[in-house]
Amino acid sequence: MKIQIINGPNLNLLGKREPETYGNQTFEEYFATLKNRFSEIELFYYQSNVEGELINKLHDVGFSFDAIILNAGAYTHFGCASRCHRCY
Repeated sequence: MKIQIINGPNLNLLGKREPETYGNQTFEEYFATLKNRFSEIELFYYQSNVEGELINKLHDVGFSFDAIILNAGAYTHFGCASRCHRCY
């Protein structure tokens, strides 16, 4: 089984941004834990802060993976990622 994980905006800041809220573990560290725990599954990871790149990745892997997990990050929060810098 092959699973693609796609993370959107700001998820590259896990472990750095607001660690009192989100913890101090980076997604890369968490991903390593997932790969060890589910070693029988081929896990792949992609992250981008650019909406179009997320769509391109979905198209790239769309029919060649058994599943895609999409965490759209800031794009799910009132379109925050497409607003001006004051939103952050």
